[in-house]
Amino acid sequence: MPAKSLMFMGTGSDVGKSLLVAGLCRALANRGLRVAPFKPQNMSNNAAVTSDGGEIGRAQALQARAARRELITAMNPVLLKPEQETGSQVVVRGQRRASMSARTYWQERGKLMPEVLAAFHELAATADIVLVEGAGSASEVNLRANDLANFGFAQAANVPVVLVGDIHRGGVIASLVGTFATIDPADAARIRATMVNKFQGDPALFADGIRFLETRTGTPCFGPVPWFADAAKLPAEDVLALESYTADRAGAFTIAVPRLPRIANFDDLDPLRAEPGVSLVLVEPGQPLPRNADLIILPGSKATRSDLAALRHNGWDIDISAHHRAGTRILGICGGYQMLGRTIADPDGIEGAPGTSPGLGLLDVETVLTPTKQLRVEHATHAASGTAISGYHMHMGTTSGPDTARPFAQVDATPEGATSPDGRVTGTYLHGLFAADPFRRAVLGNAASPDLAYEASIEQTLDDLAAHLENHLDIDALLALAE
Repeated sequence: MPAKSLMFMGTGSDVGKSLLVAGLCRALANRGLRVAPFKPQNMSNNAAVTSDGGEIGRAQALQARAARRELITAMNPVLLKPEQETGSQVVVRGQRRASMSARTYWQERGKLMPEVLAAFHELAATADIVLVEGAGSASEVNLRANDLANFGFAQAANVPVVLVGDIHRGGVIASLVGTFATIDPADAARIRATMVNKFQGDPALFADGIRFLETRTGTPCFGPVPWFADAAKLPAEDVLALESYTADRAGAFTIAVPRLPRIANFDDLDPLRAEPGVSLVLVEPGQPLPRNADLIILPGSKATRSDLAALRHNGWDIDISAHHRAGTRILGICGGYQMLGRTIADPDGIEGAPGTSPGLGLLDVETVLTPTKQLRVEHATHAASGTAISGYHMHMGTTSGPDTARPFAQVDATPEGATSPDGRVTGTYLHGLFAADPFRRAVLGNAASPDLAYEASIEQTLDDLAAHLENHLDIDALLALAE
């Protein structure tokens, strides 16, 4: 029997679609259903490596985990990874296909629909139900032609839609009703229900709002779904989540992270945020790195040379040099590792104009960017502490030089990363390393909580989210809308 499907679109970005789908994936999996997440087109520089050797958006990786499924590229067939203000790397079925301007992609994207539909049907063949997540706002009529992300896909795949609004930001009634009024009538007819999300207060006070929405849209309204406070414990995908990364506690151990314009895979930092004894400071442009930093982390970047230029523009290179002289430890991850070296060369213009940029010179290594992206899950051993790390590689380029003789880690018998002669500056291509509790404790020392089991905490939060939705949604009625 073919899988049923249901698509969740939003009145805007950050209305909670990703979290709702993740929670429903876990709730339905707990009921014994084979559920699969799907997002036809995503835009994010936070990605995860799949079991079939590609990459997908971090939100779909979390949803797959919630569904207790292996990550595969069919879950997110088109991923756009912004490299500049008006252009992105285009990843199709997990592999980089090209870098395009926004205008060129808008003109060409319709050609990808057959691959998107093939991925959807491939996934549907392995599931009882596929939960589909839209992107951005469903009412962006200026982007409707050749659309892959919202109604273009829903119409092509014949998938019913639930329209989600965020009451927390205000104007939810107008945004839901206004979407029906704005979009094409054929698209509006595909919406089977609305949903009010992120509610705070007494739900009885919104009873009239529910009745108004049902009368004006002619569809049932689900919710209101109360605010799920523990959402911040889950890996985030959207860069908007970085707004909550500034430390709100004075931990005994301070970690400073420059907020680079094209910061990528920043969920590397989530396990550090979860540590009660750590003050994680995401340093905004124009602000100096804190003097009391015990560790500086240079994060991943989608445009390494450009972000290195931004780092210098903000004077962070001077701050980093001063910290280095004072004995502060410095760790570079992926693009951050490349920045710590002597040079970064891009002879083929992979990330922009061809050329070579001088690095920070804190590691005696050099990087050459190459067209082939390395995507693989790794199980490594941290060289300094002997602790195990489970991470993944997602980078373009090769790094070599004398400091690689002192590797950061060993992957099987292969050295990985580099360490300065004094041991205070290290670089690695391994993402996700801080999720390993023994490694994180080795880095943080006494500042680490002996009770924090990070991966177990993610599982518990997903179960709590599923229970939250079971309590506040009529999931049976929602499932009845699926076709």
